[in-house]
Amino acid sequence: MENLPHILVVDDHKEIRDLLARFLTKHGMRVSTAPDGRHMRKILEDSRIDLIVLDLMLPGEDGLVLCQELRAKTSIPIIMLTAMGEETDRIVGLEMGADDYVSKPFNARELLARVRAVLRRSQAFPERDGPPEESVLVFENWRFKVAARELESRDGVVVPLSTGEYNLLLTFVEHPQRVLSRDQLLDLTRGRNAVPFDRSIDTQVSRLRRKIEQDPKDPKIIKTVWGGGYVFTPSVTSE
Repeated sequence: MENLPHILVVDDHKEIRDLLARFLTKHGMRVSTAPDGRHMRKILEDSRIDLIVLDLMLPGEDGLVLCQELRAKTSIPIIMLTAMGEETDRIVGLEMGADDYVSKPFNARELLARVRAVLRRSQAFPERDGPPEESVLVFENWRFKVAARELESRDGVVVPLSTGEYNLLLTFVEHPQRVLSRDQLLDLTRGRNAVPFDRSIDTQVSRLRRKIEQDPKDPKIIKTVWGGGYVFTPSVTSE
């Protein structure tokens, strides 16, 4: 039982919590539920959670606020539940650090597929011929600790990375000074088993730039190649 992935569903609608708890449990997962941010924090204090399904529209602190709080403290993967057609909210959610989203009303099987896909990316990122997991990779003024999934500044400040940001940065440092198209980045960071949301790579790059660039509006580390994709410009060394 302890080896089963532990999912936390945060939604103020009891019927949705109960539905997802039954469905995800039936498909081999442990599930805890919370109606709001206060209960969510209590569960996180007491349990090891592998993934959070977080409703955007919550009473009190909404999902965007909680997503931002979670991402500042942890790299637990987050799937947002958003209202159908709320494109702006979805984009803001991704920028806050969510790893994926599902629109309400949703198909439980689609949500299950996305949960499994995000868990695969976070827990069993595809084996690659890149740096060993114990590596510390150095570029510009940054130290990237692969096993710890941490990015450390020259001043020793640790910058938290979401699963998507971690996967994207790992892809870039493994392919420095090489133009990578959006399709290549999707293949390398997500795999085609996951259905990408529109312009997801652009969103992830924008978020990553805000963390590693001195001026995200005039990026020097991750440059856009118009019509081509992106290039990671620094040389990368290992410690």
